[in-house]
Amino acid sequence: MKSTKLMAAVAAGLLFAGTASAAALDQFKSFVASTKAAKGEFTQKVVAQGSKDKLSSGSFTFARPGKFIWSYTKPYDQLLQADGEQLYIFDKDLNQVTVRKLGDALGSSPAAILFGSNDLEKNFALSEAGTRDGLEWLKATPKAKDSSFEQIQIGLKNGVPEAMELKDSFGQTSILSFKKFEKNPALNATSFKFVMPKGADVINN
Repeated sequence: MKSTKLMAAVAAGLLFAGTASAAALDQFKSFVASTKAAKGEFTQKVVAQGSKDKLSSGSFTFARPGKFIWSYTKPYDQLLQADGEQLYIFDKDLNQVTVRKLGDALGSSPAAILFGSNDLEKNFALSEAGTRDGLEWLKATPKAKDSSFEQIQIGLKNGVPEAMELKDSFGQTSILSFKKFEKNPALNATSFKFVMPKGADVINN
C-alpha cells in the first residue's frame, strides 16, 4: 500500500538562486526573494535500510505562498495539490481524495521551503553544508521538535536548486533531483483550483 504520509511529507519535497560561485545560503536567499512561482520535473529515490530503493518521477508547479501541484506519474499516478487553503491528496488507483486544511501544515516540512512564505528562518535553522557533486549545499534543520524530518539538504547551482535530500525520523532518506526548472512561469488564477474526480471517495482530515 502506498504511503500517503510519505508523499505528503515529501510533497514536496524541493528547490532555489544566485551565481555559480555564490555560497548556498546566498543562492537560496536570492532564489526565495526573486522566485514567486516555478515549474519543472523531478525524480525521487527513497532509501531505507533493509528494503529496496523506491523510484518515482513526475512534475511540479508552485506559487508562493502555499499553492502547488506535485504530480507523480511513475510508477503510478498520484497527485498532491494545494490551493492556498486546502491540501488535496488524490490516489488515482483508489479514486480516493484526502483533504486537509493547509493552515500551518507546511510549518517545518520540506514543502515550506518551496511552497511557503519567505520567512523560512522562523521554522528552520539554515547553514552552509559545503560543496559536493558540483553543487553548493545548504542544510535546513527544522526548529520544531515534532517535525517528521531530522534534516534537509538542498544542492544549488547557478542560482537554481538541482537536488534535495530529506532524512526523516524513521531512518529513510529521500533523494530528489530537479530538471527543466523554470522560474516565474505564466500562471492564471485557476491554475491551482482542484477539480474533484467524478465518483471519488473523499476523506476529510
